[in-house]
Amino acid sequence: MTSPTATLLISCPDQKGLVAKIANFIYSNGGNIIHADQHTDFSAGLFLTRIEWQLEGFNLPREIIGPAFNAIAQPLQAHWKLHFSDATPRIAIWVSKQDHCLFDLIWRQRSGEFHADIPLILSNHEDLRPIANQFNIDYHYLPITKDTKATQEAKQLQLLQHYQIDLVVLAKYMQILSSEFIANFPTVINIHHSFLPAFAGANPYHRAYERGVKIIGATAHYATADLDEGPIIEQDVVRVSHRDSVDDLIRKGKDLERVVLARAVRLHLQNRVLVYGNRTVVFE
Repeated sequence: MTSPTATLLISCPDQKGLVAKIANFIYSNGGNIIHADQHTDFSAGLFLTRIEWQLEGFNLPREIIGPAFNAIAQPLQAHWKLHFSDATPRIAIWVSKQDHCLFDLIWRQRSGEFHADIPLILSNHEDLRPIANQFNIDYHYLPITKDTKATQEAKQLQLLQHYQIDLVVLAKYMQILSSEFIANFPTVINIHHSFLPAFAGANPYHRAYERGVKIIGATAHYATADLDEGPIIEQDVVRVSHRDSVDDLIRKGKDLERVVLARAVRLHLQNRVLVYGNRTVVFE
């Protein structure tokens, strides 16, 4: 689509007339709705919706849309976010030593699959600097120890501000982010194997092999102060058998991590994920 659009992600207490009120805001200002999806979580008593409309012919300037909609949202006790399709998000990819997710994300961005810029790669190791050099992306090496964690996280936050980063993607970054960091920069997507909470820690595929698991998987989620327990965006699994070696499990696991992380990043960039509590609604 060449014509720019606006998208509202909205959650509010469920009540009658919500669809009409939101749609009428767009209609009364000359907007043409092109996508609309909704979900009601009856257990939480919440109405959740994603609505997208063309900006061509819309009567309100962009800077006025938010304040104008807020006048409607406040009486509804609504939480909402407004996005524009022609804005280009800026992504920072964080890595340690594994390169499979890093290569995949860069390839998808360079091929035009992701509408985003990747100006920054950050790592606690030097191993992947040649990849950054290959693609002309700035690479910052910030080693982390227990004693230096707070200082290094302050530098990380400074870099995110300097590069005007909108989204951090932990592409197999093998460090735990502190609750203080998450409080200052909450928009972080992480990827890991789906054995958790089983086989936590080092060598999970070796221990899964020893247990004779029949399914392996990957999970992409938003990072929170609770390790690996943030709102889930995307997951997938693949079956394995007694014929698969540890190397086979690792290979299949990496394939899943690439695909699942890419799906999660794409859904986020397309403003299709609405977080409420520790859950998500994904409008595909």
